[in-house]
Amino acid sequence: MARGNGRTINVKIPTVKVINALETKLAQLKIDYALQDEHEDKYRKAREKWEKDINVWANKNFDKAINIRTNYRSWNSTMNVDFDIICDATDFPQEPDRNYEVMPSHQYRDNVEEIENAIRILKLTDEEVVSTSTYNSIARYL
Repeated sequence: MARGNGRTINVKIPTVKVINALETKLAQLKIDYALQDEHEDKYRKAREKWEKDINVWANKNFDKAINIRTNYRSWNSTMNVDFDIICDATDFPQEPDRNYEVMPSHQYRDNVEEIENAIRILKLTDEEVVSTSTYNSIARYL
């Protein structure tokens, strides 16, 4: 139902197109999950490099530091030193982005199972179009 106006939206999408879209999404999901460890390793290495680079940059620019704060943790004998350096966003090394989704194995299995079940059911139907309610139940995977 459309929000606010009380009218329903009736969408009729060819079943073949929905099956193809689900199969494409399933294939992509499997590829993404298979490459997840590789992406995580690349991110971890980039993050380690960034931590070294930002440390070098901060040490080099410490003479510009203001608002220095310290916190000693006696329970694990560590000193935290926190300070601010006024600069532009382009002055320091940029933190790497995690530009992929990390999916736990149980979520991956559940998603694959649900998509495969939807494909099996849609292949069994004689209907040429998918109803709005059916489309709504599988739309999150498309």
